[in-house]
Amino acid sequence: MLANPSNCHPYLRAPPEMTAPSSPHPATVPPTRVRYRVVGIVILLGMITYIDRACISRMTEPIMADLGLTKVQMSWVFSAFAIAYAIFEIPTGCLADRSGTRRVFTRIVLWWSAFTMLTGAAFNYLSLLVVRFLFGAGEAGAWPCMARTFSRWIPLHERGVVQGIFFGGAHLGAALTPFLVTWLLTLMSWRWVFLSFGLLGIGWTALWYFWFRDEPADHPAVNAAERELIEGGRGPSPHHQFDRRYWKALFTNRNVLALCLMYFPNSMVFYFCITWLPTYLKEKHHFSGAAMNFYAGLPFFVAIFGDLCGGFITDSAVKRFGLRWGRTGVGAATCVVAALMLLAVPLCSNPHAAAILIAVAVAATMTSLAATWATCIEVGGSQPGVVGATMNSAGQVGALFCPLIVGYSLEWFKNWDITLYVIGGLFVVATFCWLLIDPRKKVFAD
Repeated sequence: MLANPSNCHPYLRAPPEMTAPSSPHPATVPPTRVRYRVVGIVILLGMITYIDRACISRMTEPIMADLGLTKVQMSWVFSAFAIAYAIFEIPTGCLADRSGTRRVFTRIVLWWSAFTMLTGAAFNYLSLLVVRFLFGAGEAGAWPCMARTFSRWIPLHERGVVQGIFFGGAHLGAALTPFLVTWLLTLMSWRWVFLSFGLLGIGWTALWYFWFRDEPADHPAVNAAERELIEGGRGPSPHHQFDRRYWKALFTNRNVLALCLMYFPNSMVFYFCITWLPTYLKEKHHFSGAAMNFYAGLPFFVAIFGDLCGGFITDSAVKRFGLRWGRTGVGAATCVVAALMLLAVPLCSNPHAAAILIAVAVAATMTSLAATWATCIEVGGSQPGVVGATMNSAGQVGALFCPLIVGYSLEWFKNWDITLYVIGGLFVVATFCWLLIDPRKKVFAD
């Protein structure tokens, strides 16, 4: 018997075709693409999010008529959502960083879907105010959860493009909402429309909870090559110590403060579009019917183009100019464009041109979203959820003030232009905030 065939005479060794084939080297196995399925399901959530948020703007008139509300009261209804969203954003972001997004997203979507349906059960001003406040409390943390999910599943070199695609899908939902609501109102009352939209989120949670995993390593469909691709430059697993030093580091960090101030007008202009824009188009420029639906949806349609271009632009700029200017240069340039467009709207006598300028301003703003949220992930390091939550909370303060500025400007001055001047001026401030941000400097030491 031959103890070691490899030491035998060459003529006694087994021929090559008789030896067992060697297994392929792991590096030759292409990575799976489970991360793109994760992106797809999060995009679907983004669409549902904006459908549920934006549908109320198209139903403002029947709601006000049925419940006997004034414009100021309706402004407080819009702002109640933003107040709760701002209050609960940071706690939910911390929870996402600590517990993962599988459970937190499930809770968020079930909660907001329930209160979307309960909006249709409102019977007076107070009940509508309470329901929309609780709706905002439930939806708070959705975007930080998105940032947390992408930080664990998406490689650094793909984050800008993925962020752009995500926001493009989300804004597609908002763009289609005026047409969808108009059609549904021919079939049912506004109360049943809210019920129908609430069911969308409940269906999504079942898919998310049973399929998604917080870490790629825990998902059975992820192979070793994809796991290595994702985890290569991701950084260590997060450590959660929410003590005094943690909060001091967060709230005194220059990057975080600049991100918060920069995001303030971003949320303001978007919230104007999902709350008062249809009414503005009707009362200020006398649009109605199909024309009003078209211009109410136009900012979101062009925002999709901005979202997609922004992702490719910021990732390409990073490769050419480095991480800092690849993010901040794109952000600052978009703020300049948004400021110029909004400040020009009150000076425009042509209603079609005015509506288009608003749409271009929104498109410019949305072009910056990929750079904005990619920056949150980068400066957040192992804890992007809380950084994104802090920035988004500041943005919600802008969203909170926007409907109130509209409501009181109309009541006191009968003037729609004041809101546009305020938002345009804040975008000038946001331009300088971008120049203070350095995505290379993390908030917390890993």
